[in-house]
Amino acid sequence: MTLALLLAGCNTPGPAFRGIDPVRITVRGDMFDVRVDHLRAQAIRLNMRWTPNINAVAPQGVAAIERVSGCRVRKLDGDAAVMTARLDCGQRLAPLPRGQEYDCDVYEIVDGLAELSCEAVRY
Repeated sequence: MTLALLLAGCNTPGPAFRGIDPVRITVRGDMFDVRVDHLRAQAIRLNMRWTPNINAVAPQGVAAIERVSGCRVRKLDGDAAVMTARLDCGQRLAPLPRGQEYDCDVYEIVDGLAELSCEAVRY
């Protein structure tokens, strides 16, 4: 029971993102729950990493947020576990449909924007 409570706390969004259903997305082995609220987004990394740091995880977090939101990340704050972003939605991208889990690979990076190939995970 205690373990279940601890694990449930690993995916608890900050106050600004409570009540927003996440989109689960995996980018280059890092799994995130991404929540988007207008021009803000939050990505919570769910997988374990050996001595993670923001520099190692940020590219995957940014790619996940951009793919889920359909907007570019203008500013990223946080750490290797929880990242928050300010979004620039002037140049809209194609967001992923909500209500599914996705596994993505980076296939091209153009002007600092990662192009992802994503497939819905089937159970």
